[in-house]
Amino acid sequence: MTTTDHAAAQARQLIQFIRDEIPLAHAMDLQLAHCDDDMLSLSAPLAPNVNDKGCAFGGSLVSLMTLSGWALVELALRRRGIDCDVFVAESSVRYLAPLWGDFRSDARLPPDAEWATFFSTLAARNKARISVDCVVHGDDGKPASTLTARYVAKRRG
Repeated sequence: MTTTDHAAAQARQLIQFIRDEIPLAHAMDLQLAHCDDDMLSLSAPLAPNVNDKGCAFGGSLVSLMTLSGWALVELALRRRGIDCDVFVAESSVRYLAPLWGDFRSDARLPPDAEWATFFSTLAARNKARISVDCVVHGDDGKPASTLTARYVAKRRG
């Protein structure tokens, strides 16, 4: 198995874990859309996430963005064999346009955040924080929803 294959398998295992352990993720039909070293994307179909107006429910959008950010951090830890609990500490969400179809959240670090700083802080203090930006694009390619969140990782044990 190549390094790329192993990383993809780890991502798929993590998403299965999320679906198995978080009933909301299963009900939303959350799926892995894309994963690489810099970004993790989760998708969800509109049907189980629709509101009374026929567009995507805001709670589903914020849930998908929160989970994609969490998964990005969790996967980075798992790839390095570091056992931590990861929590969302704070977040800010903006709903910019309605979504009338299936949707996808792309999570990545903002320009001012670095994995190296996160991991060195974690090694020194057994806990660390990192910011993650998430965006759901509309059909026009413009952001329809955004989330900026800070996640905290604490070593277990």
